[in-house]
Amino acid sequence: MPTNRQLFLRHMAQTSEFPLMIEVEKAEGVYMYNTDGQRLIDLISGIGVSNVGHRHPKVVEAVKEQADKYMHLMVYGEFVQGPQVQLAAALAETLPPTLDNCYLVNSGSEAVEGALKLAKRYTGRYKFISCRQSYHGSSHGSLSVSGSEDYKHRYRPLLPGISHVHYGAVDELDRIKDDTAAIIMETVQGEAGVRMADKAYFRALRKRCDETGTLLILDEIQCGFGRTGTFWAFEQTGIVPDILLSAKGMGGGMPIGTFIASREIMHVLTNNPILGHITTFGGHPVSAVASLATLNIIREEKLAEQAPAKGERFRQQLKHPLISEIRNMGLMMAVDFGSFDILKPVIDEAIKLGVVTDWFLFCDNSMRIAPPLTISEEEIDEACGLILKACDIVMEHSDVPHQQDA
Repeated sequence: MPTNRQLFLRHMAQTSEFPLMIEVEKAEGVYMYNTDGQRLIDLISGIGVSNVGHRHPKVVEAVKEQADKYMHLMVYGEFVQGPQVQLAAALAETLPPTLDNCYLVNSGSEAVEGALKLAKRYTGRYKFISCRQSYHGSSHGSLSVSGSEDYKHRYRPLLPGISHVHYGAVDELDRIKDDTAAIIMETVQGEAGVRMADKAYFRALRKRCDETGTLLILDEIQCGFGRTGTFWAFEQTGIVPDILLSAKGMGGGMPIGTFIASREIMHVLTNNPILGHITTFGGHPVSAVASLATLNIIREEKLAEQAPAKGERFRQQLKHPLISEIRNMGLMMAVDFGSFDILKPVIDEAIKLGVVTDWFLFCDNSMRIAPPLTISEEEIDEACGLILKACDIVMEHSDVPHQQDA
C-alpha cells in the first residue's frame, strides 16, 4: 500500500524539485502536528492565510453551522445569500465611505483579475503600471502585472500595455499618464522582502492618479486583515485607494478573496455587457461565514493593535551574528541573512527543531516571519529560541562567513 508521501510525489503536480514534504495530521492555533507527532510552530501562517490561527473555534463553528444550512446555490450575484451580504456589509464598516462595494471571489489572483477588468471597463483604457519586484498572482493577468521577469518570461506573451516603476520612487510617478487605466501596487511589498514606502510617496501617488484620471489599486492580499498593525495597511499611508484587494488572511483558512471599490465604479460590471464579471464559486457561503468570523475575531480581540508590540518582541530577540537586518510592519517581517546559502540551512535546521519559516520569492536571503496574529508572548519566545538555536547549529557546522566577518 503506497504511503501518502509516495502518492504525493506520484500524483500531485509538483511546484519545485525540493518540496518540504512535511505531512501534517492536524493543526491548531500556531501549531501544526506531523504524522510522527512532532509539534511545529507555524511562523508563516500558511503563507499569510491563518491570521487568526489554525482552526480558530469561532471560525470552525461558523463553518459547521453554515454547512448544515446550505452550501453552493447559484453563481455569485444572483441570489441574496445572507453570508455574502453580511460579509460585504462588515467589510464596508472597516473602510472609508468610498469603498462600499465588494465583489467576492475565490483567491487573490482572482481579485487581481477582477480589478484589472474593472479598471479597464471604468476608464476605457488598457495600460497598467505596476512595481518592480511586486507579486500579484500566477494567472495570466495577475502575472502580467507582477514585477519579476524571472517568473514571467517563460509564459510570454502576456497582457500588453504593462510598464513598471520602482516602489517608493517619487521621481518615476510621472510615468502615470492620461492613458493609464490604473497603477497597481502592494501597500507593503511582500515577496520583495517586506518593503515599505513613506507617507510622502503615497500622497504624491494619490495626487498623480487624480491628475491623470488613473485608478489606484492597492493590493493588500498579504498585508491586510490586521497584519501590519491596522486592519488595512493603507490606513497608515494617509490616502485611500480606488480599488482595494484582499484574500489570504480574510478567510480564516477558507478560500476567499475580494476586490472592493465604490458603487459607482463597480456598477460598470452590470451592463454593456451584462454580467461583465462572473464567478461560480466566488463568495461561497461557507467561505463567507468563515471570513466574517475572522473579521470579527480580529476586531473583538484587537489583534491588529497587538501586532506592533509582538513584532517588536521578535525584533528584540532575533539578534545573532548571522542576522544582518530585520524589516517589519507589525507581524509582517523579513529577517535578512545576507545570502540564500546561509538562510536555507537555517530554515532547514529550524524545521528539524520544530519551527516552520520560509523565504521570499524575490528576496531569497531573508526569512519570512508572519505568524498567526494570535501568537502569544510565550510562543514568540519559544519560536525565537529555536531560530537562534538553528543559527548556532549552522554557524558551528558551516564555513560560510557570518555577518560580522562579511
